[in-house]
Amino acid sequence: MSDTTPKSASTFGFIRRNIREYGILFALVIIMALFQVLTGGILFRPVNLTNLFLQNSHIVIMAVGMLLVIVAGHIDLSVGSVAAFVGALAAYMVVKMGLPIPLVILLSLVAGAIIGGLQGYWIAYWKIPSFIVTLAGMLVFRGLTMLLLQGQNISPLGADFQLISSGFIPDIFGVGKPNVLSLVLGWGAAIAILLLQIRNRKREEATGTVDEPFAFFAVKNALIFLALSWMTWTMANFRGLPNVFIVMAVLVAVYAFISERTTIGRRIYAIGGNAKAAKLSGINAERVVFLTFVNMGMLAALAGVVVAARLNAATPKAGVGFELDVIAAVFIGGASMAGGIGTVIGAVVGAFIMGVMNNGMSILGIGIDTQQIIKGLVLLAAVIFDVSNKSKG
Repeated sequence: MSDTTPKSASTFGFIRRNIREYGILFALVIIMALFQVLTGGILFRPVNLTNLFLQNSHIVIMAVGMLLVIVAGHIDLSVGSVAAFVGALAAYMVVKMGLPIPLVILLSLVAGAIIGGLQGYWIAYWKIPSFIVTLAGMLVFRGLTMLLLQGQNISPLGADFQLISSGFIPDIFGVGKPNVLSLVLGWGAAIAILLLQIRNRKREEATGTVDEPFAFFAVKNALIFLALSWMTWTMANFRGLPNVFIVMAVLVAVYAFISERTTIGRRIYAIGGNAKAAKLSGINAERVVFLTFVNMGMLAALAGVVVAARLNAATPKAGVGFELDVIAAVFIGGASMAGGIGTVIGAVVGAFIMGVMNNGMSILGIGIDTQQIIKGLVLLAAVIFDVSNKSKG
């Protein structure tokens, strides 16, 4: 049958089977092109492109953790409050206690992991619904944030602490513009991704498991390579790559590898797909779920530190609504409400869809009320698409 199937039919079948992946990529491209036109070219200016990464770094950081939580069949509503609390804790350690910044970062991550573990314990071992546990956590850690700050901001946190979020990679080659080190890192990453995709394609061809038509493979990877190369050149000629961009890139690479190439990653998907079957196959589902929440708490803590560094302050209102943006990013990125489906790259694309929308609408002067309505409708559309796509399958 494969010999007589028309190529167009094969291509159409591939699109249908991978509609989640390609749908969100097309959506991101269309949204970016739309706002580039509507803003008169402001969206892709170097300063705005840099701001886009800085303003959405915390969402991307938390989205990679939330993806694993949702794939496992759970939810975490507390991430905004945990980020606020750990950000306040970090600010307190820096300003009030005078601790060195590396130690503050380490202690903040440990605090986040402990918080995630406390919540994960009740969810994994006591089988209390994650919605209830993390809703309680959202209230508890919001209250603890206010208690720690006593209703006051803690600021300034110092120029060194701000470098975590708003600093840029120094050009060790001393050229200035363009930032040569940024070019080396950015273009090196683009080449590495392209070579990795080519190697994976050859492996699939050798085993006879190739599903993606070559035209799709070539066009997709060419566009990704060109986009990364252009973005690197643009930012290198401005101030270079932001420090937090490197953090995001490393996290995305590490968690994409964990979710796709490791045993723990496969177990998370198995639990989300069918928890009973996963347990019968010998998977310690309780421990895996527990670890996903430990990981989520740690990433929420990192996001809290990044936000505090960007604001140069810890505030009682920090983190409000973060959980909604993070969860929306994961669902828009193709994750399924039922669990077992979703990718790290999809979650990141979803985060940038939300980020571009926020940024573009702000440039256009659209009010926050209208922005909330539009984001809500986009999330609803993504969930409806998930349900309809599943029913057709």
